Amino acid sequence: MTFLSHAVRDSRLDAMRKLMDRLRFDALIFTAADFFQYATNFHVDVQPWERPIMVVVPREGKPRAIMNELSTHHMMMAQERGHVWLDEIDFYAEHPKVADRQYLLPQLPEIAVELLKRTGLSASRIGVDGTPGFLARAAAALPDMKLVPCLGDMRSLRWVKHAEEIEVMRQASALSDWVQERYRENIRPGRLVQELDYQMASLMVSEGAKRFPGANLEVLRCWTLSGPASASPHGDGASCGAKISKGDVLVNIVIPRLNGIVIENERTWFAGAPSADQRKFYEVARAANEAATGAAITGKAVSSIDAAAQYVIEKAGCSQYIRHRTGHGMGILGHEYPDDMAFNHRALLKDEVYSAEPGIYVYGLGGFRLDDTVVVGAQPEILTKSPRNIENQIIN
Repeated sequence: MTFLSHAVRDSRLDAMRKLMDRLRFDALIFTAADFFQYATNFHVDVQPWERPIMVVVPREGKPRAIMNELSTHHMMMAQERGHVWLDEIDFYAEHPKVADRQYLLPQLPEIAVELLKRTGLSASRIGVDGTPGFLARAAAALPDMKLVPCLGDMRSLRWVKHAEEIEVMRQASALSDWVQERYRENIRPGRLVQELDYQMASLMVSEGAKRFPGANLEVLRCWTLSGPASASPHGDGASCGAKISKGDVLVNIVIPRLNGIVIENERTWFAGAPSADQRKFYEVARAANEAATGAAITGKAVSSIDAAAQYVIEKAGCSQYIRHRTGHGMGILGHEYPDDMAFNHRALLKDEVYSAEPGIYVYGLGGFRLDDTVVVGAQPEILTKSPRNIENQIIN
């Protein structure tokens, strides 16, 4: 199953209402796209800074939303498919109409005031993820209402994944493993790196159509860095025309987003037999990756995932080649909460999901990184299963 059901909706609503009880809120208001999707399962199709959105989740009753007219038909289609958890929506227009008049964008504060009055929240204590201008102006018109910023507490709602979310991640991971095998078949000296990546993205879409018809599959990244450029985690800024050369080390990343849930899968490849140094650094990166996934154990500190990887790298005398933390949460966003893995010392919770992507970056030689998506448990579950042994990663 690739679609999140009402069981996920009920689980998220329960978590939101427990948060409201703990913080003495009468409702929550979300205005950011990722939180809007968390509360409604609607794949937001606007930039909220340009076309603001808002969903109100009361302690009692159904969520209600304000949206831009651009999303009207998308919402109707999602409702017809039964994939969205939202019935009551006030749409505003961004252009005047002669007939069938709607509120316009400048009137957003008025729409928000009316919605809050209609739902009995005009004198309530409400938790918010932010206070965009229209919401601040609405609050000024409702002096008995109090908006309380609580983004940190809201982020905690998204740490632990529902079983259905993890199943979606398993299926997305299996697709990413399939794409990694296609990379293995297609890497060769002389090939344009960007052309390779676009072919892999096309293959992912074609295979995804077979596995997940009717789903929302996005290719967030099929991206490869080859040769010296791979020594920079985010590339050298000169990718156009770059070609794979014999002897290159390559770092690639495959990131699908399936029905609003993201996973990561990264591997290091060699265009020909690796040098002694390349082989050494690869083995250190592989061992660090395996230490990180092995540390994703319920009850251990979040930071222990990073610490486990760093210990391996430092023990090998390679600490000077570290350029980033070991990973981050996975979920609705690619970089999901918590995003402070290296500094977060609370206990890991069962069914949190993390990337484990320690890297070693040797200027002039290349980068060495393996990234797996791992579910926290008494025994961690590694969702991405592409091989890690170096012999599999050598393309002759």
